Amino acid sequence: MDDATRKASEHLADEMRRIIARLAVVRPPADELERAAETAAVFADRLDALPERGQSWEVSEAGLQPGDFVGFSPVSGKSNPMAPPVTLTVRRGSPREDIDTEHYIAGSVTFGPAYEGPPGHVHGGLIAAMFDELLGFAQLSPGFTAYLHINYRKPTPLNAELRLVAWIESVERRKRVVKGECYLGDEKVTDAEGLFIAPRDDVDYLVHLGQKK
Repeated sequence: MDDATRKASEHLADEMRRIIARLAVVRPPADELERAAETAAVFADRLDALPERGQSWEVSEAGLQPGDFVGFSPVSGKSNPMAPPVTLTVRRGSPREDIDTEHYIAGSVTFGPAYEGPPGHVHGGLIAAMFDELLGFAQLSPGFTAYLHINYRKPTPLNAELRLVAWIESVERRKRVVKGECYLGDEKVTDAEGLFIAPRDDVDYLVHLGQKK
């Protein structure tokens, strides 16, 4: 994807996020909704007429290539209107003195009204998806999720900027234990631990991507 196409794709996704967020909170009369639906149908028909991406790897989850962000990830993809999106940055060193690591991931996310679970708070399933993306990216190399444990310490509010951090806790052959935390200001609201398994060879990549040699 060239730079102009990427920027246009991200712009469109941003506008779609505005629509999704408003649909989660507005309560217009039925005739207003019908007019909006008719306009949306015209736009959907226009999109249906456009060519599709041909490679499945373009929509696969982040983390298949070292340090790679996937633009259409449903969690961090800037070109995917389903994504909040979560922003992630690789940093050298350690996030805290009590953590022994050479690099870590710093991130942020703000969940809007479309991600509501309990009134005024983020749906727990979205928190789990956020950590799967965060911890998976912290590997900086391919690895499949074997388990993911989330500690929901406090309800996570909507429309608030959350601070994220993740790091590799340990490595044993193909097994990587990765930990992450989510903060509202200085208060920890959730944390997670995941076990990720590095693929044996390229065959694992192809199976994961739904391809065959």
